[in-house]
Amino acid sequence: MNRLKIALLLLIGSVGTGVYAQEHSGMNPGNEKHIMVNTDKLEWMDAPAGLPKGAKVAVLEGNPSEAGPFTIRLQLPAGYEVKPHWHPAIEHVSVLEGEFFMGTGETFNKDKAMKLAEGGFAAMPAKYVHFAFTNTGGILQLHGIGPWGITYVNAKDDPRNSAQ
Repeated sequence: MNRLKIALLLLIGSVGTGVYAQEHSGMNPGNEKHIMVNTDKLEWMDAPAGLPKGAKVAVLEGNPSEAGPFTIRLQLPAGYEVKPHWHPAIEHVSVLEGEFFMGTGETFNKDKAMKLAEGGFAAMPAKYVHFAFTNTGGILQLHGIGPWGITYVNAKDDPRNSAQ
């Protein structure tokens, strides 16, 4: 074999070995365990106090109140609304069931929101002001980097400031 073929084979072999070692070394930064769960095994609970009452949440990965990656599911009833707010870190939302509307800016305006149907996706950078609602209800998957938090543009919209 000529030298070019040998060098190419060695390069491919070393890259493959490096990938295999990385995937099988037992090191898994940011996630100490392999997680697999089916929908029927999710443990639903009331959403945190920062969200309006009526939503349910199931934690799939991590702890949203601590530093690090997390993934949760949100179950929203029909007519659910979250007034303009922002989060301290990035947030990604996927619509798994139903519909979900999102809009941007400091004013809650349903006419300026975009409908995300099943399979829809949204990503917001840290401190990006947005609002959301659903007419029919839905299930969302949300993931980001914790600690998760929510800050409302208007304090009167924050459910923690009222006796909902």
